[in-house]
Amino acid sequence: MFAVHLVVSFFSKLQEDPTKKVDRFMYAMHLHDDQLSDISARFQAEMKKGLSAESNAAAAVKMLPTHVHSTPDGSEKGHFLALDLGGSKFKVLQVKVREGTGVRRGGVEMEEKTYPIPEELLTGSGKELFDHVSESLKDFLHEKKISVEKKHPLALTFSFPCEQSALNQGLLLNWSKNFRARGVQGKDVVQALREAVNRTGGMDVEVLAMVNDTVATMMTCGFDDRYCEVGLIVGSGTNACYMEELHHIDLVEGDEGRMCVNTEWGAFGDDGALNDYITEFDREVDAASNNPGKQILEKMVSGMYLGELVRLVVLKMAKLGLLFEGQVSDALRTKGKITTAHVAAMEEYKHGLKNTRNILVDLDLSPTPDDCIAVQRVSTIVSFRSSNLVAAGLAAILTQIRQNRHLRTLRITVGVDGTVYKTHPRYANRLHKVVQRLIPECHVRFVLSDRGSSKGAALVTAVAQRLASQRRQVDETLLPLRLSGEQLLLVKKRMRGALEAGLKSKGPSAVKMLPSYVYQTPDGTEHGKYLALGLGGTNFRALLVDLKKGLLQNSRLNHKIYPTPVEIMQGSGEELFDHIAQCVGDFLDYMGMKSARLPAGFTFSFPCEQAGIDTGTLVSWTKRFKATDCEGHNVVGMLREAIKRRNEFDLDIVSVVNDTVGTMMSCACEDPQCEIGLIAGTGTNVCYMEELKNIEKIEQEKGQMEREGEEKQDDGAEREKKEEHAGIPKMCINTEWGGLGDDGFLDDIITHYDSEVDQNSLNPGKQRFEKLISGMYLGEVVRQVLLNLTRGGLLFRGQVTEALKTPGIFHTKYLSQIESDRLALLQVRSVLQQLGLDSTCDDSIIVKEVCGAVSHRAAQLCGAGLAAVVDKIRENRGLDHLDITVGVDGSLYKLHPHFSGVLQQTVKMLAPQCTVSFLPSEGGSGTGAALTAAVARKKLEK
Repeated sequence: MFAVHLVVSFFSKLQEDPTKKVDRFMYAMHLHDDQLSDISARFQAEMKKGLSAESNAAAAVKMLPTHVHSTPDGSEKGHFLALDLGGSKFKVLQVKVREGTGVRRGGVEMEEKTYPIPEELLTGSGKELFDHVSESLKDFLHEKKISVEKKHPLALTFSFPCEQSALNQGLLLNWSKNFRARGVQGKDVVQALREAVNRTGGMDVEVLAMVNDTVATMMTCGFDDRYCEVGLIVGSGTNACYMEELHHIDLVEGDEGRMCVNTEWGAFGDDGALNDYITEFDREVDAASNNPGKQILEKMVSGMYLGELVRLVVLKMAKLGLLFEGQVSDALRTKGKITTAHVAAMEEYKHGLKNTRNILVDLDLSPTPDDCIAVQRVSTIVSFRSSNLVAAGLAAILTQIRQNRHLRTLRITVGVDGTVYKTHPRYANRLHKVVQRLIPECHVRFVLSDRGSSKGAALVTAVAQRLASQRRQVDETLLPLRLSGEQLLLVKKRMRGALEAGLKSKGPSAVKMLPSYVYQTPDGTEHGKYLALGLGGTNFRALLVDLKKGLLQNSRLNHKIYPTPVEIMQGSGEELFDHIAQCVGDFLDYMGMKSARLPAGFTFSFPCEQAGIDTGTLVSWTKRFKATDCEGHNVVGMLREAIKRRNEFDLDIVSVVNDTVGTMMSCACEDPQCEIGLIAGTGTNVCYMEELKNIEKIEQEKGQMEREGEEKQDDGAEREKKEEHAGIPKMCINTEWGGLGDDGFLDDIITHYDSEVDQNSLNPGKQRFEKLISGMYLGEVVRQVLLNLTRGGLLFRGQVTEALKTPGIFHTKYLSQIESDRLALLQVRSVLQQLGLDSTCDDSIIVKEVCGAVSHRAAQLCGAGLAAVVDKIRENRGLDHLDITVGVDGSLYKLHPHFSGVLQQTVKMLAPQCTVSFLPSEGGSGTGAALTAAVARKKLEK
């Protein structure tokens, strides 16, 4: 019975399916999806290790920065020479790129010639190798009748690992692919080529760019497909590159935009990361190679090694009697006798088995049909593992890109080149399917490179030239917005002159310098409950303030905000003040105080001429208000009349102040040195405590206050100047500085973008300084600049969208968002998409720069104006040095990430004899209005 079992077992083995026999023998090369996901995760970890400055030195995957910042956008143009050095032959090309046309539409034309590299040069001196390349280049120029008198930009494709510190510099890390030329490793390859060109003489060539073949492949495919941001080579060697976020690349400076990273992924596994996936055959290939222990992944994947892996597997199976009845020929024992071309031939759809038999016969073997099937299966498993490993690496790269951009799904194109991918009959299809399985959230298109690396190198050069030209044009566009120190000093001087002119009783002044009849800041003795009302923008605010010893009690809790509809803002004056009265009534009802006659302070944030603390005649509307029958009328009287019409409550309106004055009073409650108020928000304005003797407009009040001041001073007492100043009568002046330039004094710094904004405003020719600074206008200035850049083809691919043509669409809040240091360019792109602007990464960088230029100028101008104010106060008091605090309110100052810093730096630079502190207002102008009312009431009580 046992003998029968042995016979059955023996015959069943003889009749076993040859593919199953091979599968069992090569089980270690079968990689399942969970294993591939594991390999992918390991590779992504290696990528991050290579990107980090701390761990790069120990990383096997070097993640080399290429200094290629952008893929083609179709606007590139020019004639270029290209050298493609990466194998036993190299190419010299002339590449013509026509603007606005893709490769498929004849946008790139090439002439080329291939030159062999003698074998002795591969292992000779580097000088001889590059002299041969240079002489071949000169031969090409003569043969193609290309002028040697003209300077020619040249791009070099150099398919070996290099560390680049610039686009046109690259230190060779190590040779590969049988190259061993001496004296080149660790040296700048571009410089070696330049020196060879100089030795050859007779031509004028400028090497503008050096790229890896992988990068060149990505660039070639990117010329036709703007989604192409990954390059892949699977040929004699293997590698991948992709566009990484710059802030992730520690090895280069800068954090905005992207840069192509050459992964050099062939070295994955050099540190043992793939040890549990490496087979005995991989180890044998590695041991017999020119670089044992190096390029482990490449030896498992690339065309230089696939044929050898197949040979080693077949050899061992033959030795074990599993093939050819144990027959082993000398040819089968010889390294290199099975090539990757043989592997591809064995797997052909129709003739694969026939090809397999012919290959084996050529190796002096006598294969049976089952032997042919088995060897074909060996080839399939080896090539399938290769495509699986490439898919795992690609999955890691695409996952990195998707995670970088915080996307649920990613649409992307991979540009591919290499003989294995191109010529193997099943390789590409297998690769695509595995990638799709591993990362279903990524929609990946594979595009085959058309004469890739040579054309790509020229395109890198074309892109570099395009970016340089674009940079010059953007700089020229933004130059008028960049103010020099001399210009800022001039603005300060003009503001100072306007302040002095506005204080005079006669003569015109664009800066109105309106007396506020506020004679002092809070001293801490104020008390009682006050109603604060505020109108200054799109909202009306009512606030109940409880003062106890000058402190604000629970003021934040007791307030309500009421929107002011546009139809009310631009309707009749009676409708506007009826709306205010209705809001006040609602608030009093909400507080349960409708029957109480509360003292009230009214913040009215528009230019008013005052004859007293409780009267204010509107000079002109600003901030898009246009209510009729208000200008030239007392706004306090209009409010009182509206309250009478309602006949529901009564108020004692003690004071009316500008929001700037209210801000100063609010901050002075915290800091007695606060004698300036600044608003930098929807609008802009400044107030400050001016010595009464300098205000010619109010002669009667000036005489009375000066007499009171003299009575307070001690006769014959010697005081320090700062103490003397305490007894000098003062009044807060509402400068209304937004009018600076209405007389043409700022025409030399006003740009045509500002002029467009002014002409399209509700008050052309008015508030020119405010239109350079305030939040109501900055977004519109930015839109005008973006419109200009787009029409010039420098943004959004030259497409002027309806959104971009829409006035007011670019709110100033977008400047704050876009300029945020924490906001990645991807989020900038998201902000632009909300505005209907489909932007690239390059577009986002330019938009951020435009926003920065506009807001930086605004902060500088605000600082220049403020420097004039603080210096005037210092000189008024005869001080060598002034310490003073500015109370500040406004969304631009508080919310913009850089405005406050630039403003403070500018004041420090232009007013070096003043130490200026800035105190953001917590309670705002509303509480300031209540404090003003309290101070005024206290004065009346005295």
